Parts: sequence; C-alpha cells; structure tokens
Amino acid sequence: MEEPRTATAEGASTAVTSGVPAPLPTGGSVPAGGSVPEAAAAAATAGAAAGAGESPAGAGLALGPVALVVAGGLSVQFGSAVAVLLMPRTGALGVVALRLVLAAIVLLVVCRPTLRGHSRADWGTVIAFGSVLAAMNGLFYQAADRIPLGAAVTLEVLGPLTLSVIVSRRLVNVLWAVLALGGVLLLSGGGFDRLDPVGAAFAVSAGVMWAAYIIFSARTGRRFPQADGLALAMGVGALLALPLGVAESGSKLLVPSTLGLGLAVALMSSVLPYTLELLALRRLPSSTFAVLMSLEPAIAATAGFLVLSQALSATDALAIALVIVASMGAVRTQVGGKGVRAGRRAVRRADRPADRPAAEGADLTDRVTGEPTDRAAGEETGRR
Repeated sequence: MEEPRTATAEGASTAVTSGVPAPLPTGGSVPAGGSVPEAAAAAATAGAAAGAGESPAGAGLALGPVALVVAGGLSVQFGSAVAVLLMPRTGALGVVALRLVLAAIVLLVVCRPTLRGHSRADWGTVIAFGSVLAAMNGLFYQAADRIPLGAAVTLEVLGPLTLSVIVSRRLVNVLWAVLALGGVLLLSGGGFDRLDPVGAAFAVSAGVMWAAYIIFSARTGRRFPQADGLALAMGVGALLALPLGVAESGSKLLVPSTLGLGLAVALMSSVLPYTLELLALRRLPSSTFAVLMSLEPAIAATAGFLVLSQALSATDALAIALVIVASMGAVRTQVGGKGVRAGRRAVRRADRPADRPAAEGADLTDRVTGEPTDRAAGEETGRR
C-alpha cells in the first residue's frame, strides 16, 4: 500500500484520520513520515493563513493544490496496480522488497540524512516506524494479490477511520463507524465468503498498521528535521523486507525488466506522491487534504478497473461510497471539534485579562519592585 503518506503527510496520513498531518507517508502515502507531519502541519497552517486574505481571483487558484493531492492519490493507487502486475514475477514479498529498497535509495540520496547526533530514543522511533512501514506494505500487497484493489484499500482504510473515532471521543463518530461497518458488510456480501478470507484478513491487518503508521509518523516528525526521519525509516523497512523478498524470489529480483517495474512502483507509490502532497500542503488546509485522502478507495477501484480489469458491481460501488462518506465525516467531525475547543479556550482567556501576559510570554514582574514574581522564577527554573 501507499505510505499513507500519509502520510507524509500524517501528518497528512495523520491528517487522514486524526485531524493532525500527517502522513505518509505511506503509508504515507503517503501522507508522512520523517518530518513530514511537522512540515506538513506548518505548511498547512501557513497556507490557511495566507488563504484567509486571498482575493476572489486568488481563490480560483485553490484548484492547484487540490489537483496535486488528487494526482498524488492517482500515482499511489496506479502504482499499486502496477505492483499487482509485477507479482506473478516476484511474488508479493518480492514487490515489497523492490519498492522499499528502491524508494529508500532515492530518498537517502535526495535527503542525505545525518546519522550522528541522534539519541537512543530517536533511533528507537525510527526503527519502530520502519518496521511498521515494512509490515504495512507487506500486508497490503498480500491482500492485493488475493482480492480486488478497491476492496483491499476500502478494508485497509478502516484502520485510520477507527483511530479517528477513538481519538475524537465524540458520540457522532459512532454514526460514522456504523456507516463504515455497513459498507464493509456490503462489500463482503454479509460474510467474507465472496472475498478471499485470507486476503480480507491481510487488508484489515494492513489497516491496523496504517493506524500505527500515523502514530509513528508524527513521533518521527517531531524528532527529525526535514524528511530525514522518513528516509531513515524507509531504509530500516528496506532492510527488513529485503531478506523476505530474496527468500521468495531470489535472482528474479535482478531481472532488468523487473527492476524497471519495481522502480516505477517505488516512484509512483512513494517518491512522487510525497513530493506532490508536500507542495500541495503549502497552500491547502490540512482538513481539506484529509477529506481528499478519503477518496483513496474510489481511486483504487478505478485503477483496478482500468489496469487490472477488476470490474465492480453496483453493491461494491455502494459499499466503497459508504466507507468514503464515513471517512470524510470522521475527519470533518474531528476538525470541527478542535475548532470549537480552541474557540472556548479563547473565550476563557478573554474573560481573564490578568492571565494574558503569562499566556503571551510577557515578563512577569512585580509592579512595585520590578523583581520577578514567584511564578516567573518558577517557569525560568523549569526551562533550565
């Protein structure tokens, strides 16, 4: 699957489910890893601030970043379709190895992350993030090898959706969860007999890893600058996936045509969407980005139909639509709830003008003596 770039977004991928930005991958996408959540959140905030003062003519340019996000989603899902075409040559684990190894090489060359100056906790986070990347992609490609691409992504998106419902803790999100469950039941025909049960289990497990990806993407983004964390985590994931790929496919991985297709998958599913989404988040609010990411199951179904000739029944299309609506609703509810809480905090601060200097970081000094107050001294001691 894509580094739900979120992925890379997180924050984007983050953005996908928790209302934070991801990643990212993807995945992150792929949403995303490394420092993408941090960079994406800052970029989205700056973009939203700039957008507030845009003229009507400038507002017309809003389609630009939207088009970049959609292009990133198309790249990820059509990359997944190419991966499915590659599986008869290398197997699912071989595809995972090629994708992660080649994507890691590209990112490490471009980002050139430093290996010094990181704490043991930093490296622990990167190793955990890379392990999640390898597991998420391995599980997703095992699912895509057994069930239609649209169904695989629809089941996978349940992981981020569940995380969003848990984080939000709002009653209305139960409605979105029920709606998504209805979509899954439709997709499975009332039981997973219509789908390969093993493939469905792999897709759901990939969704669990996607939720973990969002969490570790955000943690990695706080610890590493630029996209260094993502590049290092991709390297860890490649080291974990390569032995499994070699065991399954051996020298088949070195066939020139196979390497070429593997590079296409790596670029389409990791490098290109990460770049497009990072550019988009400079002007696109993270909430809008998250809603657009909710369209991934529909894009995956389209890619499966056009590239793999995987036709959808009317029931399948309705099931995917229900999951998309549930994902969008969960994202909008999460973002709206944060806005309401922020407004309430602002009102409380306005009702207590005496607290304003402390909140704004003003010097806390006694009005008569000019000496620091106990509170100011305590804060300064805490910083040291």
